[in-house]
Amino acid sequence: MNRILVVDDEKNYLVVLEALLRGEGYDVRTADNGQAALRLADEDEPDLVITDMKMPRMSGIELIQALRVDHPDLPVIVMTAYGTVENAVEAMKLGATDYIIKPFENRELLLTTEKTLRMRRLMTQNRLLREELAGYGEIIGQSKPMRQVFALVDKVADAKATVLITGESGTGKELIARALHSRSSRAEEPFVAVNCMAITETLLESELFGHERGSFTGATERRKGRFELAHRGTLFLDEIGEISPTTQVKLLRVLQERTFERVGGNQPIAVDVRIVAATNRDLGAMVKKGAFREDLFYRLNVVRLDMPPLRERTDDLPLLVAHFVKKYAAEVGRQPPTVSAEAMQALYRHPWPGNVRELENALERAVILAGGEITASDLPLEMQGGRGEKSVGPELPEGMSINDAVEDLEKRMIQRALGEAGGVAAHAAAALGLTKSNLAYKMKKYGLG
Repeated sequence: MNRILVVDDEKNYLVVLEALLRGEGYDVRTADNGQAALRLADEDEPDLVITDMKMPRMSGIELIQALRVDHPDLPVIVMTAYGTVENAVEAMKLGATDYIIKPFENRELLLTTEKTLRMRRLMTQNRLLREELAGYGEIIGQSKPMRQVFALVDKVADAKATVLITGESGTGKELIARALHSRSSRAEEPFVAVNCMAITETLLESELFGHERGSFTGATERRKGRFELAHRGTLFLDEIGEISPTTQVKLLRVLQERTFERVGGNQPIAVDVRIVAATNRDLGAMVKKGAFREDLFYRLNVVRLDMPPLRERTDDLPLLVAHFVKKYAAEVGRQPPTVSAEAMQALYRHPWPGNVRELENALERAVILAGGEITASDLPLEMQGGRGEKSVGPELPEGMSINDAVEDLEKRMIQRALGEAGGVAAHAAAALGLTKSNLAYKMKKYGLG
């Protein structure tokens, strides 16, 4: 049920419009002045405001300007008398969605209202989709450890500070680096990734800083390095613990001075690059052993973000399983198979030394082998052991699909977060790592409004 706030200093209009809109199934609030309307907008978060233009103390235009501060996406329809259409045009420039001229036919108002609300729904859906695509991408999780990761990403995404992402292999360090980039003001600029372990020491310097023609055998032309390619964007240095002492010295200089020279060159090149590094090694321990420069470590470790291993976030297993099953079923052109309770129990028992990457590989295999249902026998052999042991993790009722289980889990997590937040949606959204609009969408979906 869409909530509409109607604002007019004429009580008769308020009574008539409230009755008209309620008759169409809308939830209606009314206010006879702009100040009262602002209070109701903050308290009730309406889906639409319909306001008169000419009111004492605060005009319709002033109300629109005030609403835009805290409710920038809230659609507003202005009502204006014939002969003052220029005021409506001014209101449209300030952010009003549409206008209607008094006196008007009831049908005209209802059609304008329906059109505006339909447009709002489309805009909301598009915004949620953009948030999903430009937010955390394939990083799936609502467990407490992942909510803490998402909260830190949101805090530091737009900072210039270097971020060091630590965690075991397969925990999603590069995905988090991409999320930091996509949620920053650099999102439209390049994201350049370098796997420092996959490039030999002799080539890594050239890869990072570029080279001049003739600087070494085979250098037949000038080549830009990854730092230049990432100018104004983000440079992701994966497996940073693997770089040699010589490269460490040169990297430290770039971090300190924001300039470098190409291999074989002597012209300083200035760059504006945000550095995000990642490692599965303990750099602090390497510093103590003399294997990693202490000054470089402190330059990299300005903000540290620790990725939890899968065994510490098994609450996310249903979400991850549903995501990968759907993904790989789509790749082979099939409907996603269900996942048996026995298979889920096997997944809960497994220690996941390879983390999310290991789970993804297992489910890709299972989708290919399974018929309409993934059973424990479709999983790799090392995950089938211990069948018949005491079950772990949540029990799936007989016949419940993994998608139903995910929705049930999501609904219960939202209910719990709302309870812990005393019903304050903004606090619950923050605890869940969701945007306020995304939480509102999910609450409506599960009937929790």
